[in-house]
Amino acid sequence: MTPSPAPVVTIIVPGYDVGPWAAEALSSLEAQTLPTWQAILVDDASTDDTGRIFADAAARDERFRLVRHDARRGLGAARNTALDLVDTPFVGFLDADDRMRPRALERLVDSLDASGSDVAVGAYVRLRPDGAGGYTPGTVQPWVRSATDPVRTGTSLREHPQVAGNIVAWSKVSCIDLWRRAGLRFPVGKAYEDQVVAQLLYAHARGIDVVPDVVVEWRERADGSSITQHRERLDVLNDYLEALEAGIGVLDASGHTAAARARVDLILAMDLPPLVTIARTHPDTRYRRALGAFVRRLADRGGAPDDDVAPALLW
Repeated sequence: MTPSPAPVVTIIVPGYDVGPWAAEALSSLEAQTLPTWQAILVDDASTDDTGRIFADAAARDERFRLVRHDARRGLGAARNTALDLVDTPFVGFLDADDRMRPRALERLVDSLDASGSDVAVGAYVRLRPDGAGGYTPGTVQPWVRSATDPVRTGTSLREHPQVAGNIVAWSKVSCIDLWRRAGLRFPVGKAYEDQVVAQLLYAHARGIDVVPDVVVEWRERADGSSITQHRERLDVLNDYLEALEAGIGVLDASGHTAAARARVDLILAMDLPPLVTIARTHPDTRYRRALGAFVRRLADRGGAPDDDVAPALLW
């Protein structure tokens, strides 16, 4: 029997109570046109059938490896657990409620093989409820397109500052050596834990490839159970603002002022308006104060909210 080719990329799949979607996520890995992948499935002490779905996958396909947490530790900790186990040249991520396009790994890994870059970044779309119990993928949003289109190989933050707008963990494949060389870990106990890590990856990378292909469909859960769908919560807002600001801080500290400027502009245009809409009627004045203080700090960096937003920030 001819032995199977050695895996070249490990996909880290954390999951907590994602039973309704986990099987579809794992099927999207099994459908990859690049066969030389392996996946580390981290069950973060789920209370539903996530653990069983992960275990069934590991039983049928040796490319899946199951790791269980005895107690819930959170998304960042689950990813860190798997990072310690990666033994392939490349690593990527897939949240267990999303799904990966079939050619995603082929495009990203092939790009890194050809270029010798440290990070390859692809486009993504939202997967939204269709009102009939299913989900429909949307189109590539302008800020995603500006980060990943056209194709670039061996670029950098200085040459392509707009790539800093692609801040999600699961739109990338990167060299595991970069993670270990830079000592990168995900923040633990925080929402939006991938924002700072993305900027650190870009800042430390010896080369960045971008491809316009959609690599992941990012699910907006119909039941609203994802923590990032609850930005009206003060604790979620605080984590969100902290992550945004820390990401800009990484870019500033590493001398990437153009990328920091591009990131501020994108936050003002895309992140801020929906938060202001929530703040206008939020019952807790601490929400408005936190948001107002954040915007004033952005203004100190040279950012200016538009005329529709600015009046709502004068608290």
